[in-house]
Amino acid sequence: MTKKDDKERIERLKQIVASMPDKPGSYQYYDKDGIIIYVGKAKSLKKRVSSYFHKEVDRYKTKVLVSKIYDITYTVVNTEEDALLLENSLIKKYNPRYNILLKDGKTYPSICITNEPFPRIFKTRTINKKYGTYYGPYSHIGSMYAVLEFIKKLLKPRTCRLQLTKESIEAGKFQTCLEYHIKNCKAPCVGKQSMEEYRESIMQAREILKGNTRMLSQHIYEEMMKASQEMRFEDAEELKRKYILIDQFCAKSEVVSHTITDVDVFAMDASGDTSFINYMHVKNGTINQSFTYEYKRKLDETDEDLLLTAITEIRERFHSTAKEIIVPFELDWQMENASFFVPQRGDKHHLLELSLMNCKQYRIDRLKQTDKLNPEQKYTRLMTELRDKLQLPKLPYRIELFDNSNISGSDAVAGCVVYKGMKPSKKDYRKYNIKTVIGPDDYASMQEVVRRRYGKNILEGDAQHSETDNDFPDLIICDGGIGQMHCVQEVVAGELGLNIPIAGLAKNDKHRTQELLFLKQNVSRETQEENIPYNPINYDCVTVQLKPESELFRALTQMQDEVHRFAITFHRDKRSKHALHSELDDIKGIGPKAKDVLLKTFKSVKKLREAVNSDDGKKEIISVLGNSKGNIIIKYFQEKSS
Repeated sequence: MTKKDDKERIERLKQIVASMPDKPGSYQYYDKDGIIIYVGKAKSLKKRVSSYFHKEVDRYKTKVLVSKIYDITYTVVNTEEDALLLENSLIKKYNPRYNILLKDGKTYPSICITNEPFPRIFKTRTINKKYGTYYGPYSHIGSMYAVLEFIKKLLKPRTCRLQLTKESIEAGKFQTCLEYHIKNCKAPCVGKQSMEEYRESIMQAREILKGNTRMLSQHIYEEMMKASQEMRFEDAEELKRKYILIDQFCAKSEVVSHTITDVDVFAMDASGDTSFINYMHVKNGTINQSFTYEYKRKLDETDEDLLLTAITEIRERFHSTAKEIIVPFELDWQMENASFFVPQRGDKHHLLELSLMNCKQYRIDRLKQTDKLNPEQKYTRLMTELRDKLQLPKLPYRIELFDNSNISGSDAVAGCVVYKGMKPSKKDYRKYNIKTVIGPDDYASMQEVVRRRYGKNILEGDAQHSETDNDFPDLIICDGGIGQMHCVQEVVAGELGLNIPIAGLAKNDKHRTQELLFLKQNVSRETQEENIPYNPINYDCVTVQLKPESELFRALTQMQDEVHRFAITFHRDKRSKHALHSELDDIKGIGPKAKDVLLKTFKSVKKLREAVNSDDGKKEIISVLGNSKGNIIIKYFQEKSS
């Protein structure tokens, strides 16, 4: 491979990584032959995988691995524990070359309840469903032991390996052991606990292991509070530890379930003419395959047609012989050796939700990749969404935002930033010194700036030129709420007679963007066409629903941050100049050099003023500046004092 080819390979992989989600999951690396060479897990897929492609990576093994990677896939899960379990199952299935293989064949332990007349409960790493019912596997070993201990103390199941039957117990073949005498067992072996009572306790243990622990958790909580009130603090602390560990332990895993043997899972996410279909194969209770495919509609096929086509192609590609196929909706179709099933609850429903989550994540990642290759498509999509949200007559290509900045009314300024096609047009940014407003009045300051901004265009006749850079905006956005919007509307529509849509970005108590507001006319379309006088009652302020994680919300927040940055930077610059201002700057005929000489000689303006009142001081001023400029200084301070 040439250096150019290797560089292109790395850049292509970096593009894949850049669009990966910041979620837990498992990732897989493929070589040039499409074979999995490494499987990993991550709390954050994007951060973990991107670390392999940093320039500072200097480990030899990592460099060798990166040099072999030609493609990357990943599966998103909900928790870190699920990511750990999924990684474990994929390593065992594919035996990747660069993974540390589990040579002894061990896996995460499960809890078994045997099928004996008097069942036993114990941990095991060997799964044999003929022998009993299995719960797990569990990656958090400490939590598993805590629940086993809790079951032992609460329900006291037997721990011996005696072949207990009703007949053998009645025949008196057994004797009580030490566990009975230390009160860890109720001795069913000698009939001190009936079979019915013992099986009832086993049923309760099954509920604990299934995660149905609400009542039991409540019982432990009550016991903990009781122990605390009785000042048995050590017992209360032990109960608290068990209470927390049980809650952690009983969180069900969605990637491993011993109740599911061999099924195919298909989920679908349609977006326009493109549909994304995720396929998961579950074998012996673990997910061992997960891929998402993109399908294009060619002849206006329905979702059912696309899903049926995908099921046939994907099952043939992976040689799947699963008898059960989990799908998101009913399909009016029969397959020869398999049946469709739409789960409503339980483990299979969780698998379908997990498949749909991966499907949606793949669509988002593809959209990010497309936006990077063609940014204009992203900006057009954002403008279209904003137009539809605000019900504007055309795309808001030119957007102008305003913001004020002052400290108790001093050094009051305002800024106007311009966005064209959702991109900042910095050459059109404008700064305004507030001239007519005295004191901290944001509403009046905003009205002055808007009046100066658009009134000038009307006076110069620029309203006639709809395609020039001085054209009026398609949308005005205020950095404020209802009050700011109405005061701007009063100038734009009331004084200037312009029909420009006005929106506002309101912030919460923490000064973070909270919602998008819009002034909507509440008069009929016919009335709008008539040039009726402006009246604020003809406008309603409506809240536009936007999800905080949506692209449009983030874009508007960036716009608001930009206008705030621009206005406050101008205010700081002006305040800095004001702080450095000296009285000598106001004297006509005295330049910066003369000012510096005077301050260097007399140290301050106060001492210079005192020097003017004495003959020696006047002589010193003239000797420093010369006769002409010296007399200007003397005359200025004498006139001021008189």
